[in-house]
Amino acid sequence: MDRTEALALLTRYYAAFNAGDWEGMLDCLDDGVIHDINQGGRQTGKDAFRSFLAHMERCYRERLDGIVLMASDDGTRGAAEFVVHGEYLATDEGLPEANGQTYTLPAGAFFSIAGGRITRVTVYYNLADWTAQVGG
Repeated sequence: MDRTEALALLTRYYAAFNAGDWEGMLDCLDDGVIHDINQGGRQTGKDAFRSFLAHMERCYRERLDGIVLMASDDGTRGAAEFVVHGEYLATDEGLPEANGQTYTLPAGAFFSIAGGRITRVTVYYNLADWTAQVGG
């Protein structure tokens, strides 16, 4: 996979996210994908990622814009920067109570890519900023 193919893969991944197409996102992932959750733990495998997406769908409604994608020349690494526009739908454990608050949050992600699939997703955003926006 080269840079162009890696960018196409990441474009497909984020298009699926914005369409709410979780299976489309999962199709971009390697079966053993590593998911580093912002300021949290590490999960491994598509099933864990699928559960994470279900949890996110229950608690949040999000749309990304201003997506800028980058990839190494050999296509093994990628990065994304974007703005999250969201609504906090249901209280997430350990976080402030949800009552439909909206938020706008800059964020980024780093990727490892092999065999035409994403093998690692590492997401970063400022949790303190999010918490302040939702009234925590």
